[in-house]
Amino acid sequence: MKLRNRIQLLGLSTILVGGFVFTQVYLHNKNSKEIKEIASEIASEWNEKLGLTPEQTKKLEATIIEFTILKNEIINSKRSQKFIIRDLQATQQREHKKLKKFLTNAQFIAYVGINRKIPNELMDA
Repeated sequence: MKLRNRIQLLGLSTILVGGFVFTQVYLHNKNSKEIKEIASEIASEWNEKLGLTPEQTKKLEATIIEFTILKNEIINSKRSQKFIIRDLQATQQREHKKLKKFLTNAQFIAYVGINRKIPNELMDA
């Protein structure tokens, strides 16, 4: 293979890889922005329902973002439903441990109670 052909092939490869990387970064930033906006809205609603301090609201928002990403990765994995459910339950337990660190006991009990009612309210609507 001539040097010129190698350079052209290398240039084409670089362009393709660069395009792929740019697309991934763009989509990731777009998704991150959407998740942050949604987490902010959810944290604001919990702030009203639970009477959170500004510090608790920030921590809740960060926790929502962290565990939403983890749960989405689990849900989108190509594993059997049995393993997905098991991993989601384990993730929820870790999420609750983290929430207990910055919510009062009363706030945490209210949070869990409200969360349990949400699926029923959605089904009734």
